[in-house]
Amino acid sequence: MSAPSTVQRIEAALRAAFAPSVLEIRDDSAQHAGHAGAREGGHYTVILVSERFAGLSRVARHRLVYDSLGPLMRAGIHALAIEARTPDEC
Repeated sequence: MSAPSTVQRIEAALRAAFAPSVLEIRDDSAQHAGHAGAREGGHYTVILVSERFAGLSRVARHRLVYDSLGPLMRAGIHALAIEARTPDEC
């Protein structure tokens, strides 16, 4: 059995932390080939819809996402674009 990909690890962590109604993860790494930071990890975009974001500022939402990805933010992810909304904001 092979090790889970970074996208699979991101998905598992975000599903566990947020029980999202929408979760989309896009690996944008190929667009950044040759970029100095590409050696440090991939580039990803996350679209996440969860009740957990209710009443939180954009910054607070992003901090929750970064915190939920813990070790991946230190090794595996170089750049992360986040769109974090509540179901009412869709």
